[in-house]
Amino acid sequence: MASHRKSRTPGTRVAGIRTPALATAALTSVALLSQTAEAAPGEDRPSLEEVEKKVGDLYRQAESATEKYNAAKEKTGKQRKRVDTLLDDVAKRTQKLNEARSELGSYAAAQYRTGAGMPDTATFLLAETPQDIFDQRQVLDRMTGRQKAAVDDYVTQQTETMKKRQEATESLRTLTETQGDLKTAKATVQKKLADARELLSKLTAEEKARLAAIEKRKQEEAARKAAELARQQAEQEQAREEAAQQGGGASEGSGSTGSTGSTETPPADSSYGTKAEKAMAFARAQIGKPYVWGATGPGSYDCSGLTQAAWKAAGVSLPRTTYDQVNAGTTVPVSQAQPGDLVFFYDDVTHVGIYIGNGMMIHAPKPGTYVREESIYYDGDSAIHSVVRPA
Repeated sequence: MASHRKSRTPGTRVAGIRTPALATAALTSVALLSQTAEAAPGEDRPSLEEVEKKVGDLYRQAESATEKYNAAKEKTGKQRKRVDTLLDDVAKRTQKLNEARSELGSYAAAQYRTGAGMPDTATFLLAETPQDIFDQRQVLDRMTGRQKAAVDDYVTQQTETMKKRQEATESLRTLTETQGDLKTAKATVQKKLADARELLSKLTAEEKARLAAIEKRKQEEAARKAAELARQQAEQEQAREEAAQQGGGASEGSGSTGSTGSTETPPADSSYGTKAEKAMAFARAQIGKPYVWGATGPGSYDCSGLTQAAWKAAGVSLPRTTYDQVNAGTTVPVSQAQPGDLVFFYDDVTHVGIYIGNGMMIHAPKPGTYVREESIYYDGDSAIHSVVRPA
């Protein structure tokens, strides 16, 4: 998915709205960042930080729409398979119904040849619904056992065929709806990304340099926090080892700080570690491949597509979207994150990365970027939603 509030290259976060030509390049740059082109000269303009946030918000909205697109695409695929299965079933049942109708027709023809008047079995061939047939009780009473058996088979085939046709019709309706959701989500993603590109295209060289400086400061702060988390985790591991040596059975979460939540989560076992190594090895092999929204590999990925593919390489099946992946395991405190765990971001759970230790993760950030290693604090502490151990 996308990193929402960070611009990884100069000039990746801006606002740009058409404005009247101004006297100097500096004033032109400011005007391009303005929300209203007609604002009076001298009116306060948004800072680059505010512009960066606006573009970041567009990426966030695109991410949210991407996850909705992923969910709709998955649902559409499943619904299409169901429709195909039902239509195949209808075709088979229709064939059986025709065979049952043919058998009834043979009885009707025999009655006609013997001059029995209105053929009893022909009455059922004229019936339009199973209920019509059941209403012909007086006719049924005059039938032989074989005739009744033929009618029973015909009624059964007709009833089941009608039922399956109704199910197929309903499934087709649902498929149409999910295809509509898919189309809407796709259009939303494309619109948000187009808006972001439009804003970015308005940056001047000076603004790009200033945004690059802002980004550098954020990266430095994220690296500092990652190092602090690594220190905390090292202290926890040391405390566990000392407790094991002393045979004291100390809490597995010892050494955690007040911000890390419960201290009762056990460390990952050796089986998990083996799977996690496979997942991380796969993720590392994808570094440098482009982020493409809705992509699941092998040439490109979005965030949840990468985590799904990485854990699949370890023999673990994860759901497609971040919304479902966040529930596909055990939630652990950030301070107790182990390599291989999934780190989710934002209140709407629209981004995910694979934790690799020392406060770092591998993730597919956003359009225009590539799969890479980055601090889990790339967008600040508050951006982290939760950490989940998937196996």
